[in-house]
Amino acid sequence: MKFVDEATIRVEAGNGGNGCLSFRREKYIPRGGPDGGDGGDGGSIYLEADPNLNTLADFRYTRRFKAPRGEDGRGRQMTGKSGEDLVIRVPPGTVVSVADTGELMGDLTVEGQRLCVARGGHHGLGNIHFKSSTNRAPRRTTSGTPGEQRDLRLELRLLADVGLLGLPNAGKSTLLRAVSAARPKVADYPFTTLHPQLGVVRVGPEQSFVIADIPGLIEGASEGAGLGIRFLRHLARTRLLFHLVDVAPPDASQDPVAGVRAVAHELQEFSPRLAGLERWLVLNKVDLIEQGRQDEVCDAIVAALEWDGPVYRVSALAGVGLDALVNEAMARIFHLTREPPPAADSPAGDFDQPFTVDDDPWHES
Repeated sequence: MKFVDEATIRVEAGNGGNGCLSFRREKYIPRGGPDGGDGGDGGSIYLEADPNLNTLADFRYTRRFKAPRGEDGRGRQMTGKSGEDLVIRVPPGTVVSVADTGELMGDLTVEGQRLCVARGGHHGLGNIHFKSSTNRAPRRTTSGTPGEQRDLRLELRLLADVGLLGLPNAGKSTLLRAVSAARPKVADYPFTTLHPQLGVVRVGPEQSFVIADIPGLIEGASEGAGLGIRFLRHLARTRLLFHLVDVAPPDASQDPVAGVRAVAHELQEFSPRLAGLERWLVLNKVDLIEQGRQDEVCDAIVAALEWDGPVYRVSALAGVGLDALVNEAMARIFHLTREPPPAADSPAGDFDQPFTVDDDPWHES
C-alpha cells in the first residue's frame, strides 16, 4: 500500500424526516383528532481514530460519504426511524479542516477519539403538536431540516517522539534500521526514502519511543526541490530532532558544514515553529575516518557551526555510539513528556505548502 498523507473528502449528513399530517380514523370514534407523528433525525457523520490504519490511502477511492436520512413520521403518533450515524475510521494523527475555508475542525490523536464533522438534520413535527382548544384539526406540520454538508481536508501527521533530519544519504534510514525493527530501504544513491518511515526504539522494560524518518532535504527544498519538504509536516508532533550529518561524504566537494546550514535554512523557510524544536547534532559515519583524525574532523565541524547543543558521534552501520544516543534521547523524552504534546493550531499549523495526493508523481494512481 502506498503512503498517502493527504486527502479531500465530502461528507453529507442525513436530512431529518418530515412530520406527518394524519387524523385518527376508527370506527365509533368520530372526530378522533390529529395523530401525525414526528419524523426521525438524520444520521450524523463522525471520524474516529483507528490505530490499525497508518495512511489515508482508502480515501483515494472513496471520497463521498453520505449518512442515511430520517424516516418520515406516520399516523397513530408513530415517529419515523432515525438515520444511523456513519463512522469513518482514520489513522491517529489526522488533522481535519474545512476544505473551503481552512477552518480547523479537530485533531484526532488518541485511539477511539471521535469528531463529529457533519451533524444530521433535526426531525420535523407532526400535526399532533399543533392542536389547541381553538384549532382541534390542525393541518400544520414541519419538515425535517437538512443535514450538514461540507468538503473536508484530511492531513496525516505521524505521531513520533523523535524526527530524523538531514541531507539525502546522511544515514537516516540506516540509523532507523540499527535502533529499531523498521526496515526502510537503504542504498548508495539519494532519495532511497520516498515516504516517511516509523520505528519503535526499545531502550528497556516499558521504555520505548517512536522515531520518524522522512526523505532527505536538499538546498531549494522550500521552493519545491526534492521530496522532503512535502513530508516535513510529519515532524510537527515530534519533541526532538536528530540532525544527521555525513562526516565523510564520498564527494570531497561536499562540505558537511554547508550541508547543515542548508538544511537549517530550508527548515526555517518552511516553518519557524519546526525550526525552533530542540535539535541534536548527530555526526554519522565516523568509522570512515582514520582513528587518529576523528576528533580533529568532528571538532572542526562543531566549531565551524558554532553549535551549542548536544553533539553525538555515531556510526549507524557499525553500531558505534548508538546506545548512548538512544538512552539519552529516552531520558530527554521522558522529561519532555511532562509537557503537553504538540497540537495543530491551524489546518496545517504553519505548514501551508500546497500539495495534494494527485500531484505526487511518486504515488501510484
